[in-house]
Amino acid sequence: MNGQHFASLDHVDDNTPMGGNLLGTGEGATFRVWAPSAREVWVRWDYQKTEQGDWKNNATAALQQKGGGFWVGFVPGLTASESYMYYVVGPDGGMEGLKRDPYARDLTDDPMWPNCHCLLIDPRSFPWHDQDFRPPPFHELIIYQLHIGVWYFPANRNNGTFFEIIAKLPYLKNLGINAIQPLPIEEFSGTFSLGYNGVDYFSPETDYGVRDTDAALQTYLASINTQLLAINPGFSPYRLEDIQGTANQLKVMVDMCHLYNIAVLLDVVYNHAGGDFSGGESIANDRSIFFFDCKSRGNLNDSLYFTDRGWAGGLVFAYWKDNVKQFLIDNATYFLTEYHCDGFRYDEVSVIKNVGGYHGWLFCKYVTETCKYIKPEAIHIAECWPVESAIVKPASQNGAGFDAIQNDGLRDAVRSAIGQSAQGASAFVDMERIGREIASPILNDRWRAVQCTENHDLVRHDRGWRIPKIADSSNSRSWYARSRSRVAMGLTLTAAGIPHIFMGQEMLEDKQWSDNPQHPFLIWWEGLDQGDKAMVDFLQFTREVIAVRRSQKGLRGDGINVYHASNDNRILAFHRWVPREGYDVVVVASLNESTFNSYELGFPINGYWKEVINSDVYDNWANPWGTGNGGEIYVSGGGMHGLHFSTSITIPANSILIFSK
Repeated sequence: MNGQHFASLDHVDDNTPMGGNLLGTGEGATFRVWAPSAREVWVRWDYQKTEQGDWKNNATAALQQKGGGFWVGFVPGLTASESYMYYVVGPDGGMEGLKRDPYARDLTDDPMWPNCHCLLIDPRSFPWHDQDFRPPPFHELIIYQLHIGVWYFPANRNNGTFFEIIAKLPYLKNLGINAIQPLPIEEFSGTFSLGYNGVDYFSPETDYGVRDTDAALQTYLASINTQLLAINPGFSPYRLEDIQGTANQLKVMVDMCHLYNIAVLLDVVYNHAGGDFSGGESIANDRSIFFFDCKSRGNLNDSLYFTDRGWAGGLVFAYWKDNVKQFLIDNATYFLTEYHCDGFRYDEVSVIKNVGGYHGWLFCKYVTETCKYIKPEAIHIAECWPVESAIVKPASQNGAGFDAIQNDGLRDAVRSAIGQSAQGASAFVDMERIGREIASPILNDRWRAVQCTENHDLVRHDRGWRIPKIADSSNSRSWYARSRSRVAMGLTLTAAGIPHIFMGQEMLEDKQWSDNPQHPFLIWWEGLDQGDKAMVDFLQFTREVIAVRRSQKGLRGDGINVYHASNDNRILAFHRWVPREGYDVVVVASLNESTFNSYELGFPINGYWKEVINSDVYDNWANPWGTGNGGEIYVSGGGMHGLHFSTSITIPANSILIFSK
């Protein structure tokens, strides 16, 4: 083949990074890949598309074998944007063929994918503007979960992109959240997906990018620079080359989020990889990491990276192999460093723990310890069922080292109570269950619980309902739906822990959601834009409760005492504070369909308390028929409900009240 030769060992040593990496001197690129069973590994480049729609490479070089199953080499003259592939020859009786680099930073955006190729990019060339950004302390986070492809996109696009997130950052800033948690963004097979079937872990999903050939790229550039310079006129604007390629576009999104003081927490899937593992010609099998070193597909355990244990349509990683553990750890540190991400939500850690056993647990400890060494301010949130405290204990105490954990106790209690209340005024409503769960009893540090009432799993189009539909199945815009939804949102934002809002929940979206951009279950932005009263009022309520959470230190403290829970009255009251400091807050929630005009309730401190939130005010804002306490109460009565003082307050029907001292 023209240009065929052996790669040299220039610039290669034991510290040569994995994958294809450009030298800072511009001399070329080093390559390092793990393929222990391979007989030969070649790197191919200088690809050209043929008239038949296939690709032809004009140059190739053989990598040299090193210890531990690694293959390395240096190729001079390679520059940024060069596309490349590996060609792997398996052992005797094995296979051979083209393979994408498991560490590829980006893939070509050619619509012929999976015939796409890996791209060499120089991570040092991106012009970051976020040097002054620091993510919020863990206990101050307010997370907004969204799906890049369907959260928002204009009528002239087929799906959402990283650029659409940037366009909506003023909306998110105004909402008051301080972190977004996109569903997984690594390259997955197919044109739409939740993201949990990833196949190229270091490459952002190309469908979330705008192609370099798209005429709209210049329009996006102008719009983003307008936002950038509005934040700081002294910033250097992005150039066209800065926003070309999916990897750069994700970096622009993170950079701009940080300039709006919004952290970015990625959803990572380290329990399994997706794609078609059924054999034959498929995206996952042919050119991906499934049988990367081209061993026979006869036994799934011969896969380089996976076991034969299935999960969610894919296969579980082989944690007992140190290089597999290192691959996943490298992936996490890569997004922390090269993409400036601020932490992770780890999908189904319970699978890593249960299927991976001892080595799975070791991986959890290794990845959290390594990431904390590299970026201590980054948070690590585990999804693990059932919830257990060992997951959030430090690795030094035989824990897994995660900082926080998704909590289903309060979630299920609130959703159940909303459903019970929808059965009528005489139905049983378990407020005591909410009272038990709102303090996250399983966890020693209550702030470590991530609290939600909606998420991507719960309200997917083939699963559960959104809160307004649970609140009133016959009319999700009725007063019953609106008022009960405010209670659910209020409890999410005032509970001990880290609040988590799912996209659309803040504006009373009542439809389930779909990851398919052509599906009718999309967020009804048009209703909000056109002034739908229920949506506009609910959004204002959400914004103002978020603002109260951020301004009231007691709502972010670890102190909580649920001192009154009445199933008969459908009333719940709890006290929040910062231990040893104060900043006392009392939250009162009602799922009673009638107003209590003189409800005797205990309070921890006497004197004046300010009524900072009364959810009844937000119904038909400003509600001319609303009831409440005039913005202030005075506590002087004797002890009640285990507290030293008490007073009589008005509790509107289906409401949540927040009082601060």
